Amino acid sequence: MDAGTRAAHRAYEAAREAGDVAGMTEAALALAAGRAFGTFPGQVPALLHEAYARASGERDLLLVLISGGGSSLMALPVADLPIEAKQRTARILMEQGADIYELNTVRKHLSAIKGGQLALAARGSVLTLAVSDVVGDDLSVIASGPTVADDSTFAGALDVLDRRGGRTIYPEAVVDRLVRGAAGDVPETPSSGDPRLARTVARVIGPQRGAIEGARRAADALGYHVHIVHEPVTGEARDAARQHIARTAQAISSMPRPVCVIASGETTVTVRGAGKGGRNQEFTFAMAQSLAVLGAHATAASVGTDGIDGPTDAAGAIVDSTTFERAAAAGLAAGHAPGGSGGERL
Repeated sequence: MDAGTRAAHRAYEAAREAGDVAGMTEAALALAAGRAFGTFPGQVPALLHEAYARASGERDLLLVLISGGGSSLMALPVADLPIEAKQRTARILMEQGADIYELNTVRKHLSAIKGGQLALAARGSVLTLAVSDVVGDDLSVIASGPTVADDSTFAGALDVLDRRGGRTIYPEAVVDRLVRGAAGDVPETPSSGDPRLARTVARVIGPQRGAIEGARRAADALGYHVHIVHEPVTGEARDAARQHIARTAQAISSMPRPVCVIASGETTVTVRGAGKGGRNQEFTFAMAQSLAVLGAHATAASVGTDGIDGPTDAAGAIVDSTTFERAAAAGLAAGHAPGGSGGERL
């Protein structure tokens, strides 16, 4: 972080402390114009959102539009926590196989605006409209629920760390904050029934099933016989993929061809070795090993609806019955899934 960026951050914190909304906005825009935007792409929007919320009057309506990926695109850690520590924590949690509920429980207790805190900054009414990318369309989980009540706790966040590798592998500043919060030394996020959220309303306008229905219509228009898997696909990606193939083979055994199977869910990846992660890529890789049971011309794809597959540069992956054969011809090792165990990527 260069001197100009540090100065802008100090100016923002000073303006926030003084309740100077105009000063907060000016400092946030200064950060947006500088190199900080490239270094911490989610921090500047978060600063601006907080400033806009604080600028609202008692008779104003703050309209908040959120979707999947919002947790990363709106990153504002509490004042005494370096953003690098928060980023590293999220990365470790994903590598340890944390699901979205666990990940966001920790995120909300390290953030200045997640877990209902953005709504607390507004003086007027707040209306949130959300496009969901989580199983169950839980508004407190979509983008870490910046404007809705949060019933997770500091103690729960510590439990997540304990389950996902233990506290010693996480930044000391993160563990210290969570410990202080669990002891009651740091205020909890606003929970259900908090009167400060009485003027806040949130609705899901794009449920997860909307993506499924869109895919169904597209497949139907292309002449496919469609089978929809209603049970969410969850769990460790490589195991979930094998289970998905087995269930699919049974479900479509008597269906006419061509057939298109549509499913949704949220798997996890426990990274081993030098792998990067990416649950969609791991899921499709594991499916490629079993696609033969579906026939000689089977193709499978797994993609993130937010366009990002974990800490990778892809939205997901596509494989077919010839993937391993073509990999071998290209001299690629295909013994392990690329995300979890560090094998060569196809």
